[in-house]
Amino acid sequence: MSGPRWIIGVDVGGTFTDVFALEQATGQVLTAKTPSTPADQSIGFVRGLGLAAPLADIGTVVHGTTVGTNALLERKGARTGLIATEGFRDVLEMRRRDRPHTWGLRGTFKPVAARQDRLEVRERTLADGTIEQAVDEAGVEAAARALADAGCESVAIAFVNAYANPENEQRARAAVARVWPNAHITAATDILPEIREFERTSTAVLNAYLQPTMGRYINRLHDALAAGGDAGLLIVQSNGGLMTAAESARAPIRTALSGPAAGVVAAQRVGVAAGYPNIIACDMGGTSFDVSLIADGQTALAAETSIDFGMTARAPMVEIVTIGAGGGSIAWVDAGGMLRIGPESAGADPGPVAYGKGGTRPTVTDANIVLGRINPERPIGGELSRLDTEAARAALQATIGDALGLDPEQAAEAVIRVANARMTGAIRLVSIERGHDPKSFLAMPFGGGGALHAGALVNEVGLAGAISPRYPGVLSALGCVIADMRRDFVQTINRPLPSLDTSVLTDAIAAYWRDGTAALDDAGVALDARRIEIELDMHYQGQTHAIPVRIASTDDVSRLEINADSVQSAFEAAYLSQYGRLLDGPVIRVMNLRAAVIGVRPRFDLTQLAPDGGDIATARTGSRPVYVDGAWTDATIYDRLALPVGAVINGPAVLEQPDATIFVEPDLSARVDSLGNVILERQA
Repeated sequence: MSGPRWIIGVDVGGTFTDVFALEQATGQVLTAKTPSTPADQSIGFVRGLGLAAPLADIGTVVHGTTVGTNALLERKGARTGLIATEGFRDVLEMRRRDRPHTWGLRGTFKPVAARQDRLEVRERTLADGTIEQAVDEAGVEAAARALADAGCESVAIAFVNAYANPENEQRARAAVARVWPNAHITAATDILPEIREFERTSTAVLNAYLQPTMGRYINRLHDALAAGGDAGLLIVQSNGGLMTAAESARAPIRTALSGPAAGVVAAQRVGVAAGYPNIIACDMGGTSFDVSLIADGQTALAAETSIDFGMTARAPMVEIVTIGAGGGSIAWVDAGGMLRIGPESAGADPGPVAYGKGGTRPTVTDANIVLGRINPERPIGGELSRLDTEAARAALQATIGDALGLDPEQAAEAVIRVANARMTGAIRLVSIERGHDPKSFLAMPFGGGGALHAGALVNEVGLAGAISPRYPGVLSALGCVIADMRRDFVQTINRPLPSLDTSVLTDAIAAYWRDGTAALDDAGVALDARRIEIELDMHYQGQTHAIPVRIASTDDVSRLEINADSVQSAFEAAYLSQYGRLLDGPVIRVMNLRAAVIGVRPRFDLTQLAPDGGDIATARTGSRPVYVDGAWTDATIYDRLALPVGAVINGPAVLEQPDATIFVEPDLSARVDSLGNVILERQA
């Protein structure tokens, strides 16, 4: 097809839907923000695409979605049934014998699959994989019919020890398919063929719980794209890799942290390109503040996460700490007279008070407006022509000021300080508490509100500085554009290292390589290269928890050599790094083999984002008073995108652009690097 072909990243947040568009032939870049539509995210998604390019000119759309996340947090998935081994339907209730409040006696938990929707059938697989009792397929069909008749829209199948031999579970899946009215069937071994009964069952049930919701959403997106062109659709996984839309509909649990993961991918790529491999990515959107640590240019992945209490998903995910401190987070005073921020958010509707859409409770954004850090005449998002500063002042006075004896500006500054304290706590959690020195890291605040708080994060945590990307407000959408394809595999080994035949590992890796590269080929996405990354979950005999041990990364599995000595050395290095000492005597055990087949997409040259010419005098647009440390002071205002490479600006200053605002604290300076990033550093 002739004409422009755009690749577009779309990240849907709680307040805004962000768009980053790249015209592949010319390198032209467009960005846009539009209010999200929580009732049906596909509406905001399509509106965002329209701001970037005509549908007929779009080649590929890559989407970071919160549909799965929201459905889990709000418990708005489908009614889900579970077919379990006889005697094991209550695994979801028992969990790990944990409690909602660790030191309290109160608290309840209801699994997403109610007890009456969890049925049992006769079968038994032993831990060594021996089939002691074949599955009762007639019983499976009867259970499936009963669940469908009761109103279940999806079903999960999870049998004891199926990770060791999936035969019974797969036969049960086929039996369910013979009578089930739709395709929403999840066998645990298809999602997680791994030891640990609760985690495997929970992951399978959560996947089934999301299948109808995600499937309908993906269908709406497909219909919208097909109505105007032939654009392909890819979805960001929680691990930062991409999968096809069809795969996301089958395995939606892998999208539980889709949107935030895309931002971390972009932060890693921008940080490394700028010469800063140690980055703390700080995504401040409208609803939350998401923090992730990138050390030595590598993002941290976790094998498991808890979406909420008792809702455990075991699938590779970027390690992210989330708190309710976004721009739309509501400020309030509790019964004890303490100022609180969040977790409730004004979201996109009604939004902050200053948006004039019916909001009455002040937010972090309202506080920044009252303090002069956000220009009320240049609101981001394109929907509003101006913001109502007086309405924000009145709301802060009525809600915060009157309760605490403060005027509107003092109340606003108090809100910002409490928000900053919560953010710095999250940063310390992923850095200091995990053995990292914050002085060797730069914060990368992004999202619509992140750059407003960059200076405070630097000063309060003791970071080396902060780096604001060229388009911080749509960085997660950029992450969608530059992320690679990824297919993950896992297999339980559960053998002592001294008696492990390492050919078991190499044979499995070869099979993963074949299956993974075939899946990448079927996706039809242009790739520059393919590689496989290999890890083992290992621990000392007698320990409960395993640590991930990186074994190899290669593009040629035929030359891969794995032996017991190299595995032991890798384990000892990883264990020593994490715990500071090795144990003398216990046998080392290999629990799981993990592999990720990566399809490397064509690289986007970040130098294309750098400013072309310009000068500081032209970029300066005026000045206005900002409220800092209890007093008003004049801050110089700049058009951030007009600043040339090498420009240095001392605070206080405000750098404005369509997708975000950077506030340069009085004791900091801002420098534009060769990629167009703004580096915030302490003044000499």
